[in-house]
Amino acid sequence: MYQQLREDFARDGVVVVRGLFKDWIEPLREAVAYNLNNPGPLFKNYTPQQTTGRFLGDYCNWSNNPGYSAFIRQSPVAQLARELMGSQRVRIFHEHMLVKEAGNNKPTPWHHDAPYYCVKAQQSLSLWLPLDPVARDSSVEFVGGSHRWGKLFRPRKFTGVDYDHDAAQLETMPDIEGHREDYRILGWDLEPGDAIAFDYLTVHGAPGNRSSEHSRRVISTRWLGDQAQYVDRGGETSPPYPHLSGVLKTGDPLPQSEFPFINV
Repeated sequence: MYQQLREDFARDGVVVVRGLFKDWIEPLREAVAYNLNNPGPLFKNYTPQQTTGRFLGDYCNWSNNPGYSAFIRQSPVAQLARELMGSQRVRIFHEHMLVKEAGNNKPTPWHHDAPYYCVKAQQSLSLWLPLDPVARDSSVEFVGGSHRWGKLFRPRKFTGVDYDHDAAQLETMPDIEGHREDYRILGWDLEPGDAIAFDYLTVHGAPGNRSSEHSRRVISTRWLGDQAQYVDRGGETSPPYPHLSGVLKTGDPLPQSEFPFINV
């Protein structure tokens, strides 16, 4: 199983994994409900003007949410991440809850995650795990092979506003949506239990939730492989981790107390 997935992940920067997490869907739905009823300090409503069809997000709650913690420590996710990254060890960076309610038409802009993370590692992986059926036309999409472009694009918030980075090496994201035919765009329909794994450098975006019946509840977990280091991005990061800024400098190892290794 893992050999073909590992080869595809190395080539495309993204793979779909079918059915591996079906036993974790109900526990994670309960964990998301708990999260929505007990939002963390980083909770965001990306559509504050709406009362229906909302786009909601929250992150960095796994140590306070028993359902998230159990998934990270007991499910197959850490083993999968280690196998796909080809790392000796695997550690959790953070979890991210995303909910696009039925009828939400707000797209997630094309971006990749590395420029707004305060970490860097030779191996990285995000697992995008939907808790509801997702049709292909409502699913996150990826530009195959973009993790190998050797570029860092100026990060943009889900609200459509650029981060305040002024680093010279950051480039403007090309107009992928306006020239889809020029790219190898990958996406899949998904059933609960399926997931998509992708590299922090892989360019991706998502349409609104075109379903009129189902919310699109997603738990993303972010993983790091070997030799992970702190990086000062020269501006705001997401998650912000303000308590690390000024304490750590670029190249410093990440504190294991906050980003622990997970035994697999």
